[in-house]
Amino acid sequence: MTNQQETKKLRLGALLSGGGRTLLNIGRCIDAGELPAEVAIVIASRPCKGLDRARDAGWRVELVPYKQLPDTQTYSRKLAELLDAAQVDLVVQAGFLSLWEIPPHYAGRVMNIHPALLPSFGGQGMYGHHVHEAVLAAGCKVSGCTVHFVTNEYDAGPIIVQRTAAVCESDTPDTLAARVFDAECIAYPEAIRLFAAGRLEIEGGVVRVSPAPQ
Repeated sequence: MTNQQETKKLRLGALLSGGGRTLLNIGRCIDAGELPAEVAIVIASRPCKGLDRARDAGWRVELVPYKQLPDTQTYSRKLAELLDAAQVDLVVQAGFLSLWEIPPHYAGRVMNIHPALLPSFGGQGMYGHHVHEAVLAAGCKVSGCTVHFVTNEYDAGPIIVQRTAAVCESDTPDTLAARVFDAECIAYPEAIRLFAAGRLEIEGGVVRVSPAPQ
């Protein structure tokens, strides 16, 4: 791998539906020189604080309200058109709650972060505090987060990076969520760096991470 390939900036397209904390963390890593990327476009599925924060950060923003389009297919085409026009290399879902169908040319180019250790506590309806409540109800002693490639099945794409977070006896969904988010702030940039370095390959539905070049 050449130095030029290693240092090439990824053009990121970000999808969000909420507060935008995950995207802001990615932006901080970019600003600190820890991530060879730039945010080319931010698309929100509804009016939200994350959209305002993205605009304040100086990123291009688009609001594509999921509920105002007739069906998932139309919505998916609109997203793909915007991402294509922005010439993105990688799409990062950052608290994105709307269903979209991943077009073939984005296979292996869309990532998501889930606030649990998949394949446990994943699937439709398992997001945000629903996940942390389920983890506590099950009596788990450890939780964490998972960065995975997105497919057209909920939380079933190949796993890229996982980080653990302890579950304490005194935890509430809020305290556990805070600890898991700390892990997310490390895991997502790590996955993006691996993608940027060309070190991820999907074989048989499993992500293989190649060694770092010497």
